[in-house]
Amino acid sequence: MEFSDHIKTANVEDVVLKLPLHPTVKGTLCVTAHHLLFSERKEEGSSQLLLLLRNIDAIEKRMSEPSGSSGTIVIKCKDLRILQLDIPGMEQCLNIASSIEALSSLETVTEMYPFFHRPRELSLNDPWGLSSPQQDYTQTQRLWDRWRLSEVNRDFSACPSYPRAVIVPRAVDDDTLLKVARFRQGGRFPVLCYSHHSNGKVILRSSQPMTGANRKRCREDELLLLAAIDESERGYIIDTRSAQQAQQARMGGGGFESKSYYSPWRRLHRHMERGKVLQESLIKLVEACGDSSHNMDRWLSKLENSKWLSHVHSALSTAGLVAECVERDGHSVLVHGFEGTDTTLLVTSLAQLILDPASRTFRGFLQLLEREWVQAGHPFLQRCARSALSHARLRQECPSFLLLLDAVWQLGRQFPLALEFSETLLLRLAREAYASDYGTFLCSSEQERCSLQVKEKTHCLFQFLLRWGEKEKYLNPLYEATDLAIWPSVHPQSLQLWTGLFLRWTEHAQIMDEAREEVWTLVKEHKETSRPDGCTHTAPSPPDSVTSVGNLMDELTVF
Repeated sequence: MEFSDHIKTANVEDVVLKLPLHPTVKGTLCVTAHHLLFSERKEEGSSQLLLLLRNIDAIEKRMSEPSGSSGTIVIKCKDLRILQLDIPGMEQCLNIASSIEALSSLETVTEMYPFFHRPRELSLNDPWGLSSPQQDYTQTQRLWDRWRLSEVNRDFSACPSYPRAVIVPRAVDDDTLLKVARFRQGGRFPVLCYSHHSNGKVILRSSQPMTGANRKRCREDELLLLAAIDESERGYIIDTRSAQQAQQARMGGGGFESKSYYSPWRRLHRHMERGKVLQESLIKLVEACGDSSHNMDRWLSKLENSKWLSHVHSALSTAGLVAECVERDGHSVLVHGFEGTDTTLLVTSLAQLILDPASRTFRGFLQLLEREWVQAGHPFLQRCARSALSHARLRQECPSFLLLLDAVWQLGRQFPLALEFSETLLLRLAREAYASDYGTFLCSSEQERCSLQVKEKTHCLFQFLLRWGEKEKYLNPLYEATDLAIWPSVHPQSLQLWTGLFLRWTEHAQIMDEAREEVWTLVKEHKETSRPDGCTHTAPSPPDSVTSVGNLMDELTVF
């Protein structure tokens, strides 16, 4: 079916648009294959709204007048924005609504907008991605003695959700890896994702072992984990399930590593919610944030009942435990849960941000996301199919990536100088994961991206964000590089609601945006009064930029 077959009415005049924080306007509405376009015509110019249809989570239709001569469409977006269209003519209203519903729910990947997005400043011949397992290995010489790059998955037969190449212990050959892959759920055998820059201890990730009710063992799996650590070393397995969940998994063919067969490894359970529970938590939080009631007790009760901040706490505390094992105690760690595509990636990513200064730079953070989420097989297509405002029944939706971004925001709030990127980048990534012009978050694995030629036929978001004209929008003006680890506080008082995301379409968000602009202005003024050697000019009555920036940061924290 062609896109045009879904469009019952393409243009409607005299449509009234109501947007949060904007005055009501009248203009022309146009439905295209991938966008909803609204234009307000005035003598002094034209204002427009361009909404990617993929960004629409749900729509509601109703009659505007008792006579039924006009209709209203309420559009709820995945970025939590809600807008209203008053359309003259009920038939036109229903036609527009039907067109939007059909075009916003296309499931064929190659019909999505990234395959049609062709900006003038970009070329399909531009490099795709920022790194690869081969480059990561080549640039980390300290790994070469004990670790090697394996292409056992070059045809994706060992593990459909892994990249073609992975880093594994040098003592383990590819035949052994294939046997381990058959023992781990989805073929996700233990692979290296981080090596500590000073003590050489590592973080590995995998899926659960398929021990089953009969407590099957795999000597090759035991050998691999033994080869990952020194002979005298103790390693830690951080299981992101409760002990009860791990026991129950055995009834379904899964399980956990037995103490008898993995004697150098000690298993710790840190229960983290995922799937439907996490999605419902997001839905409750967004509902609370959209509650127009000004009753404080009602607001606090809804916020607590959503349990979202509890999930943020679990993510940061588990990542902190992994980082503590590696840096402070000098032990290597294996992280896994069930499939190893959600909570596992969440924990390993946050642990690296805590430990690794390079991951806290702008480019390093994007490389971390590419390595730990895109290449490592997080199923973006399923997890981000719907956001928090959809009326559809939950299937495989889960805001794991959104939870990561929230946890990173908490790190940035607690350590305002430690991250080279700002909250603005996190907000951009949150939007792109659910609806994007770029192909980076399309599909659910490298295998799918290869089969659909995503890298040949779409543009890379991360490469676009690194273009200087774009990058400067997302930099943290207060950034100061440090080689030290950053240890987040997970006390309840230390964690706050991410207002920039969950209250972004409120007057509060506007105030915050204005404050950030002022921070940028003050920092630029301070830099302009500094000599290249770091000495400042003694200009008459200069603005007290540093003090003002500090005061503004305090205000940003208080809000």
